Amino acid sequence: MYFEDDRTGISIETLKRAFADNLYYIQGKDELFATFYDYYMALAYTVRDRLIHRRIKTAQAYFFQDVKTVYYLSAEFLIGRLMINNLINLGIYEPLKHALKNSGLSLDELVDREEEPGLGNGGLGRLAACFMDSLSTLEIPAMGYGIRYEFGIFRQFIVDGWQHENPDNWLRSGNPWEIPRPDYNVEVKFGGHTEATVDDQGHYHVRWFPRTTVYGTPYDVPVPGYGNNTVNTLRLWSARAGEDFNFQVFNAGEYTQAVSAKTYSENISKVLYPNDQTPQGKELRLQQQYFFVSCSLQDIIRLYLRNHDTFDAFAEKVAIQLNDTHPAIGIAELMRLLIDEHYLAWDQAWSITQRTFAYTNHTLLVEALERWSVGLFGRLLPRHLEIIYEINYRFLGEIQLKYPDDDSKLKSMSLIEEGGEKQVRMANLAVVGSHTVNGVAKLHTELLKHEQMRDFYEMFPGKFQNKTNGITPRRWLLMSNPPLANLITEKIGDRWITNLDHLRGLEAYVDDADFQHRWRQIKQERKQNLADYILRSSGVEVEIGSLFDVQVKRIHEYKRQLLNVMHIITLYNRIKANPDIALSPRTFIFGGKAAPGYFMAKMVVKLINSVADMVNHDADVRGRLKVVFLSNYNVSLGELVYPAADLSEQISTAGKEASGTGNMKFALNGALTIGTLDGANVEIREEVGAENFFLFGLTEQEVSAMRSHGYQPWNYYAANEELKMVIDNIASGYFCPREPGLFRSIIDSLMQKDEYMLLADYQFYIDCQERVSQAYQDQTNWTRMSILNVARIGKFSSDRTIWEYCKDIWHVKPVPIDLDAYSQEGAGIRLDLLEKR
Repeated sequence: MYFEDDRTGISIETLKRAFADNLYYIQGKDELFATFYDYYMALAYTVRDRLIHRRIKTAQAYFFQDVKTVYYLSAEFLIGRLMINNLINLGIYEPLKHALKNSGLSLDELVDREEEPGLGNGGLGRLAACFMDSLSTLEIPAMGYGIRYEFGIFRQFIVDGWQHENPDNWLRSGNPWEIPRPDYNVEVKFGGHTEATVDDQGHYHVRWFPRTTVYGTPYDVPVPGYGNNTVNTLRLWSARAGEDFNFQVFNAGEYTQAVSAKTYSENISKVLYPNDQTPQGKELRLQQQYFFVSCSLQDIIRLYLRNHDTFDAFAEKVAIQLNDTHPAIGIAELMRLLIDEHYLAWDQAWSITQRTFAYTNHTLLVEALERWSVGLFGRLLPRHLEIIYEINYRFLGEIQLKYPDDDSKLKSMSLIEEGGEKQVRMANLAVVGSHTVNGVAKLHTELLKHEQMRDFYEMFPGKFQNKTNGITPRRWLLMSNPPLANLITEKIGDRWITNLDHLRGLEAYVDDADFQHRWRQIKQERKQNLADYILRSSGVEVEIGSLFDVQVKRIHEYKRQLLNVMHIITLYNRIKANPDIALSPRTFIFGGKAAPGYFMAKMVVKLINSVADMVNHDADVRGRLKVVFLSNYNVSLGELVYPAADLSEQISTAGKEASGTGNMKFALNGALTIGTLDGANVEIREEVGAENFFLFGLTEQEVSAMRSHGYQPWNYYAANEELKMVIDNIASGYFCPREPGLFRSIIDSLMQKDEYMLLADYQFYIDCQERVSQAYQDQTNWTRMSILNVARIGKFSSDRTIWEYCKDIWHVKPVPIDLDAYSQEGAGIRLDLLEKR
């Protein structure tokens, strides 16, 4: 007879026993006293046991095979809720659901108890989470490194149309998915000074005497692959003081001062992206970045040295990916560790560093390419500033050799920006210290090579690559839209889950009337789910027969939520001019957070809500237009929104969006895109077909040409009566009669500069939206277009993206993990393995 271990078995009866045991022995409750929280925690521990079993087997395989490992450094990991994702990837969703049902419990009710980790702000963090899922699914040895923020991205709530922020205390009830590893604590230094010496052999050494020492404690979150036994790790660092409590100071009556070191240290991992509008905020941001990078690199070196006595093979066994410029300080930190702590010569350390790091650039916005004042940098990280100066000195020498008469290249490529206040350019450091630099969409990469980093590309053409972003189909279709996933699997099988190109098989059903009917039926069900949520959360009743026009993303001027609002006002003005006008019903849905210190973004949030209040309560509108702002937009809400959308708004100014991934999630769930030729929109349009994409607006080249010739937004205002009326409505206080001048700042920005060319693109956008309305009237053809969007979106799987990184940048290969069948003999601890550690 075959017996299953209660901690690893996956049959319904074994899962029931394991769940009951965890409730009793870990939560310390029985069914008489247990709360829903207890049931959720017992369930999470039941799932975690199966993850840990696979994680240990994965770690053993990596250790004994001495594999090359990818280390992904990111300031954000927007991982979302983990319960359902873990159940699906482990293949135990149905057995566990039945096990709970047999115990009188509902899986859906328990999942609602799960807090969402607030470890990211937007696309950057969500991309990192998708990449971790794909790394495990592709069986690639990998570990993610980030910060265990005690308070994540703020909880947004709307009061009188204004965004307000509350702390996101996502850890208040504990996190059953994480495993503390205090035995792997590391020390991180800040401030102080350095002293240089020369030893008896004539070797130059530098010793750093810090002002403050902080300790990093790792917390491991298991990341399972889909349909295999691989479980990689996301390791998040939490800061604590070297001395939590000063007893002598406390006894002297200085109670606050007694815990000041603890407060100072723990602030580092307290909040995601503290407001950096103040000097203190800037310092804390730099502290955060260095803290997690130093912790991670020390940990990477520890892992490497388990199998090696020298650093000769470091670059052959370690691949470190910098996810944007936040971890770019890692270039200088690895140099410090190799030179100062492990006594390597400069040239050897620099060779290792350059062959180990690769850098992903995620932005074309100059202000987003991080710079730190030399004063702040030297005060906080004195040794690193010395190292960066030395790197720069040697690099400028290389430039002079190659371009002896070109001072402009020295100026643009230097790691130090001269001027009133010297700045350390982190993007330049990342490029110089990495063997590969990649953009995240074809257009983005071309702009990097020929505009933003033109001089670097000219000097190092082989260093630049493109790796178009992708999303994981496990979360963004299989998990978030089960009815559509089931319909697809019924027709073409389930291989699409791990190879999204198989969605092409849906093209055979694109004109099948029954398939189209079922496709539309699923969309209506998803729209009803979202409509129910909107009614519960905001009190607005929306009609599911209307076109759901959705723009959910971080609030930023270049993403042009304001252009969307201008379209709404245009339609509203038409209704006011003629209440009986024939107008295709629409529900406009917005969601996203404005950075707490971003004034203009917060004004746009207020304007959206003011327009919504006017439109939703005007009797002349008669329900033909509804406007909704979804507060506190996050991953869980995205899982509700993407499957319900009819139209995906991807309307950034051409040349401003690096890639975008929301566009991919919408298309994967059958929404059609209205968008500019920006970011990954260009490639999505190429894949799905121009006839299945609503294109409008200036191209990047046209935007650049217009700027160079002197763009005059007033000319567009004066020449377009509908546009003039929209601007005048906003300026006059029509949407805020109690404060007529409230939106003056928005109007001044548009009329004086219009940095993101809303007025130039306005009429293109309005005309394109007319085409959308006409197309939506023909539901048969709209459904056909929707099916084709899904069928042709296969390129945008994060599995494809990660495989390209593996092949072209990291040079790593899959390592399959085998699980041994359970046996009582093998269940004990083998002390003989201690000798092999």
